[in-house]
Amino acid sequence: MLLTSDAATACTAAAQGPSWERARELAHAAPLPLGARALPLAAAAGTTLADALRTRDPLPAFDTAAMDGYAVAGAGPWRIRGAVRAGAVWDGSLAAGEAVEISTGAPVPADARAVLPLERAALSGGRVSGRTPLPGRHIRRAGEDAPAGAVLVPAGTRVGPAQLGLAAACGYDTLHVRPRPRVTVLVTGDELERRGRPGPGRIRDALGPLLPPLVAAFGGETVAVEYVSDRPAGLLARTVNAVSDCEIIVVTGSTSVGATDQLRGCCATPGARMVVDTVACRPGHPQLMAGLGAGRWLVGLPGNPYAALVAAHTLLAPLIAGLSGRTLPHLPQAPVSGDVQPVAGLTRLVPVAWDGSSARVVGGHRAAFLHGAALGDALAVITDGWADGSPAPLVPLEG
Repeated sequence: MLLTSDAATACTAAAQGPSWERARELAHAAPLPLGARALPLAAAAGTTLADALRTRDPLPAFDTAAMDGYAVAGAGPWRIRGAVRAGAVWDGSLAAGEAVEISTGAPVPADARAVLPLERAALSGGRVSGRTPLPGRHIRRAGEDAPAGAVLVPAGTRVGPAQLGLAAACGYDTLHVRPRPRVTVLVTGDELERRGRPGPGRIRDALGPLLPPLVAAFGGETVAVEYVSDRPAGLLARTVNAVSDCEIIVVTGSTSVGATDQLRGCCATPGARMVVDTVACRPGHPQLMAGLGAGRWLVGLPGNPYAALVAAHTLLAPLIAGLSGRTLPHLPQAPVSGDVQPVAGLTRLVPVAWDGSSARVVGGHRAAFLHGAALGDALAVITDGWADGSPAPLVPLEG
């Protein structure tokens, strides 16, 4: 039977797997988020908020001096009644024509009209003079930044320095978070050298050093990097089955259909299910993701370093986001210029130098060559409708 051109294209697309965009969506949607736990602030960096971060009290909690100077009542000159410093409270009351010396961050007396900055004040004989400030000037009013109970940071936000500082400012000692997914990396390939310059017929392993910091940038935690020989047959499956202290097992190499490619055999065990089997993209086509049951996930990356980097952004990053309870990141777009040939039915991912407004293709991005990625800021997602200078989605390269 002869196939029409449309039918032939459909068969080819099926053999190539889902589109790059669809593969990302499948990887993100497959897992349930990890269970939440309470962690002290010192241990919460890199985790993901399971609950929204809310104010417990108004911010600021009291009327606060925004500058060093004098809290004044009425018009000047003003008689100085005392002083109030940050961390203390002045219990008196001010009448018109009176003032207290005040430090930045100190509570402002209730009767004060405004704060006269120190550099605009003249002091003489227990009195201070200066141009009368407008009402409320240099005072941060209680609740001015946020009222009590306000959502400051939504659930699903990755916890970084600013979130930790804000939580502390709100009076939190712990946060309810989802932990970083744990990852074990299994590097396959009998041709790999792990140190020094490789000899004849050998190549230096690039993925053992590359993947742990990339996993960390995605929001995961690498618990081990192990090297697995291509022989004997079945060794990879036994090694995968023996891993028990993580949510994700990443295997590099062994994703194709050659004599030494054993990864698909690991997906034929009871309880396993294939989520993505190859992706219609270049490079990185022979990649896969499978559920192994009991909350464990297998991600297969190609052995070629640049192809593996592309595949990690395709499947591993969305999987970690899904396990963390974070949304699938929206990809920014920018005009992309450079010598790239789109391929019908495939997505090409090429490194680009991106200045925030436009992007330029960086050379040196064959499947085994990381030069372009090392110089670039992002991966441009090039589909068959793209033309030189037209917009394309960008995947920021984690650094």
